[in-house]
Amino acid sequence: MKGNDPRYSRVNRKKMRNKSNQILNIMIGLVVLLIIIVGASIIVGNNDDEGEESAVEQGEVDEAGSTDNQSQNEENDSGSESENEMDSGETGDDESNDAGQSDSGSEETGESVSIDEEVSGDEEADIEKIVPDNDEIIMETVIDKGWQPVGTTQTGIHESKYDGESVDWNEKKKAISYATGHSEDELIFWKIKNGGGPQKSIGIVSTRDKSKKYRVFLEWVDGKGWKPVQMDNLKTLDFEY
Repeated sequence: MKGNDPRYSRVNRKKMRNKSNQILNIMIGLVVLLIIIVGASIIVGNNDDEGEESAVEQGEVDEAGSTDNQSQNEENDSGSESENEMDSGETGDDESNDAGQSDSGSEETGESVSIDEEVSGDEEADIEKIVPDNDEIIMETVIDKGWQPVGTTQTGIHESKYDGESVDWNEKKKAISYATGHSEDELIFWKIKNGGGPQKSIGIVSTRDKSKKYRVFLEWVDGKGWKPVQMDNLKTLDFEY
């Protein structure tokens, strides 16, 4: 019978073993697949947790940064306000100083004006003007106490000269020009003559256009030169001189 055939029994046993091996392999494959699925799930879950933690940490950092920036902005605003207050204070001080300087400047100006007025008054007091009555030659006589000697390069005993070229002659012209307030180039020197003594002279001059005419009296001061002592503003040059 087939059931008792040894070859049949070996074949059946072999088939059974093959089926058992297939089942076992399938089960092992399922176990391995389950292990892979479970491992992948764990890994993915860990990554998600780490991502969430990173997001949370990043959010905390952002919030902290925002807080720090806000604090920094507030400090900057506070600093700006302080600087503005300081600037306002400095501006106020500057304005106060400017005002004080203006006031002091006004006071100084007032003093200066006062001094100038006094000087002007003194100058006028030093100048004596005499207007003669019915004089055909003299319009006005001026005596200025502020006149000074014009200086000299002459040494030794002084000798008055009227040669038209000497140092003494030229120093006479300089003194006459000084008294009139005109430069020598602006004047015509009509005559320079002895003024009644060895150390006295008289010069008759006019402007180039003859609109102003002068007679100037000079005196010699040893070591200092010729000094104007009187000046006549003349009406005419038509007289003997």
